[in-house]
Amino acid sequence: MSTADRETVTGVPPGIAAAREELTPMLSQYAELCAAHEDALVLFQVGDFYEAFCEAAEAVARTCEVTLTERSDSTGDYPMAGIPIDNAASYLESLLDAGYRIAIGDQVEDAEAASGLVDRAVTEVITPGTVVEDDLLESGTTNYVAAVAAEPAGSTLGLAAVDVATGECLVTAGDPGTVAEELDRIAPAEVVVGPGVAGGDEDRETASIAFEPAAGDPDRTVHGYDPAVFERRAALDRLEPYLSAPERRFDGDAELRAAGAVLAYAEYTQGDDGPLAYVSRVRRYDPRDRLRLDAAAQRSLELFENRGLGASDTLFDALDSTNCALGRRCLERWLRRPLVDADAIRSRHDAVGELADRTLVREGIADALATAYDLERLVGRVSRGRADARDLRSLYATLAVVPELKATLAEGDERGEGDEGGRPADLPRTDHLRALRDRLDELAEVRELIDSAIAADPPQEITEGGVISAGFDDDLDDLRATEREGRQWVADLEAEERDRTGIDSLSVGHNQVHGYYIEVTDANLDRVPDDYRRRQTLKNSERYYTPALKEREEEIVGAAERADALEYELFVEVRDRVAEETERVQALADALAELDALASLATVAVEHDYVRPEVVDDPDAGIEIEGGRHPVVERAEASFVPNDADLPRGSIAVITGPNMSGKSTYMRAVALAVVLAQTGSFVPAQAARLPVFSRLFTRVGASDDIAGGQSTFMREMSELTEILHDAGPDSLVLLDEVGRGTATTDGRAIARAAAEFVHDELGATTLFATHYHDLTDLADERERAFNLHFTATREDGEVTFLHRVVPGASSSSYGVEVAELAGVPDPVVERSRELVAETEAGAGATPDPERTDRGVDPDREPDPDAGDVSLREFLAEEEADDPPAIEPADDPAAGDEADSGPDAEPGIGTDPGIGAEPGTDGDLDTGSTPDASGDLPPSVAAELRDLDLGRTTPIEALNALHDLQNRLENDDD
Repeated sequence: MSTADRETVTGVPPGIAAAREELTPMLSQYAELCAAHEDALVLFQVGDFYEAFCEAAEAVARTCEVTLTERSDSTGDYPMAGIPIDNAASYLESLLDAGYRIAIGDQVEDAEAASGLVDRAVTEVITPGTVVEDDLLESGTTNYVAAVAAEPAGSTLGLAAVDVATGECLVTAGDPGTVAEELDRIAPAEVVVGPGVAGGDEDRETASIAFEPAAGDPDRTVHGYDPAVFERRAALDRLEPYLSAPERRFDGDAELRAAGAVLAYAEYTQGDDGPLAYVSRVRRYDPRDRLRLDAAAQRSLELFENRGLGASDTLFDALDSTNCALGRRCLERWLRRPLVDADAIRSRHDAVGELADRTLVREGIADALATAYDLERLVGRVSRGRADARDLRSLYATLAVVPELKATLAEGDERGEGDEGGRPADLPRTDHLRALRDRLDELAEVRELIDSAIAADPPQEITEGGVISAGFDDDLDDLRATEREGRQWVADLEAEERDRTGIDSLSVGHNQVHGYYIEVTDANLDRVPDDYRRRQTLKNSERYYTPALKEREEEIVGAAERADALEYELFVEVRDRVAEETERVQALADALAELDALASLATVAVEHDYVRPEVVDDPDAGIEIEGGRHPVVERAEASFVPNDADLPRGSIAVITGPNMSGKSTYMRAVALAVVLAQTGSFVPAQAARLPVFSRLFTRVGASDDIAGGQSTFMREMSELTEILHDAGPDSLVLLDEVGRGTATTDGRAIARAAAEFVHDELGATTLFATHYHDLTDLADERERAFNLHFTATREDGEVTFLHRVVPGASSSSYGVEVAELAGVPDPVVERSRELVAETEAGAGATPDPERTDRGVDPDREPDPDAGDVSLREFLAEEEADDPPAIEPADDPAAGDEADSGPDAEPGIGTDPGIGAEPGTDGDLDTGSTPDASGDLPPSVAAELRDLDLGRTTPIEALNALHDLQNRLENDDD
């Protein structure tokens, strides 16, 4: 939606503004609320609907697909559209998705008790980052609104983010790059920016600091807010109710301004009723205290979002075996911000290992937490005064599992843990779980209060009675007794009056308008007693009351009304008493969340055969993984080939191999092992010894950014630029196909220069996958560089990818074969093979019919300094040091010219595919080895013909020939 379109429906709609002086009292009230919330679309309660008028109504009707109607009065006709209050969630979600902020104008006065116009006020402003309604929030997720503030005359930005539903608040600061990275990590739904920051009232040209708040997520809502709340004095005043001495809690003005601004915005959206008491966890953090993963790394490693079309499997999905919303949210936080402290990592591993070993305990935890509700959101509603009786019962049900969890953690398991008397030993065994058990506050007094005060199955409405348990309050019990006795008197009245009057059809009833009545049909009117007083005339009957019935009615109604009012007062009192324990409930929620996350990691480790990694904090330690697997891919495939990884610290592994052989999967698997280990998880491997990294960078795959004016190549170069500027010795770097998307010469040059820079200047541990095969020379030129390649076999024209990584460089990428496997039409495949052969021939290489049949690597280019080497020439060069691999035949005529005719047995000298140009007899005499193929066994001769030097390293060729010689010698024996 354009800004112009939004301006016509937020604030006072033009159609209302034009008739402002003539409006009815109700529409004047609507206009006042719109004027007070110029940035929002106001939904105005009228009875059971939220209504909008004029241009705002047209937007609501169009967005929510509801009927546009019309309100007419003496001042004119006004289009209107409404959504039902009882079913508003889906409509509100549509408006939020359309980019609106929504101000809810509720009736804050009982319509029946009001004299004249019902009072209304905006009780809540709903925005993408400040949604608190469960119907609009996904269970187990965080929903942050963030504020970014600039430090006056400085280059530092402050960042603060608050989850309005749970009360969590995070604060940090840094340069624009660091803050952008943290925004990507926190992933707020909405960002408000202060003066000097682009994205609000400032554009890129006038902003004092170059910063793009939505760079990592183009769909992120970014806008300005009242500049006054970003002022230092205003921020200090705002923070006083949340923190003591706030000026000493933050590292600089930028953090303080951001924290004050985000809390001011949160208060505004919740009705401007003052500080949010449940926001009690305002925490400053340093990004360097966690493994830093930027947006590119999160995307390419598919931590939370799978880039494949229609795919949903991510690393988080693979780890998530949590049982409640608290644990799911905790696990996501851990994965977004892995640890960098080795002792803290090992402590988590200790806890995961114990839970993995103690099956019954782990299962008991899962069963108990499966019944737990979202304490963080529940206590948030309690603190805001928006919790109903059912919320309090949900809170009680969750508190009720805490004693069970504490007992479960201390129980011996199926291995017979315990002392000789059968009593539990010192369980849990690990310090981490013992400390966690001690944090499980049972909150017995809160639990007992709710259980004694709130009915077991209360109604949703808290103003109509039935929410307070019998026996909790004597006065309430007396009122309810009076009400019950009166209703029983009325129930007995019908039988008594039938006996007294003799009218068998007489009935006693009640309605909201006329109260209690005695109904008599017209046929029996002559038997109506004199003490009956007419109340209502119907078509075929009359309704009456008696003085005694009237007196009872007043007694019943009075008792019911007083009881309902007293119940509401008692409920609010109970809710307020629970709210006083908000911090304790939040601390318990943190402990339950951590316990659930640890149990989830243990469950995944057991069910999918993960191993505890050995974490070493030696700065010289490298990555050692035995039988490593990709945690997501292995579940999607019927079989998975594990691979080892041995990467010394600061080394660069140049990885070559065929397309589709698994290079990218391998690199990601290594990186994910690091992420998992530093999250606190076990890793999918047979064994792992891992260092602690501070940053992880990836340049793995990219797409263009048309809206941002960036091509695929430009995106890749931008990501590479960030790596080359920011990586260091404590970084793990993944580089895949650097230099593609431009001319081969330029791409190869960029790839080599980047690899050399990473090795020489950065010292980062690096996995570098490439199809530029000449980059494998780095292993000879750089001390810490080495080659790895993925293997493949080719038999009868069919290529099989083995997905196995081995030392050394690959000789082919099998590009044409992959094209064929992908379903490229046969004519294109065949023509590709011809062009490859022609290119090699034009470059001085010897064409190979086998290549023409099965294709060659289109990315591999000839070395201009190397001559064309046939198999005969290669053997001739080797003969100076070694005896001939195959002895000449005894037949002196074996090498005659006549034997090279059409009937001759094909051999080394006649196969035009090995060392011979097409159209020649192929007899390239080396002067030392006559053609003996006529005497070779057919299988050996065929293998000699199939030996392709263009795809075979010298060592591989020597090994092959050595094997053939051994076979011949064995045959002779």
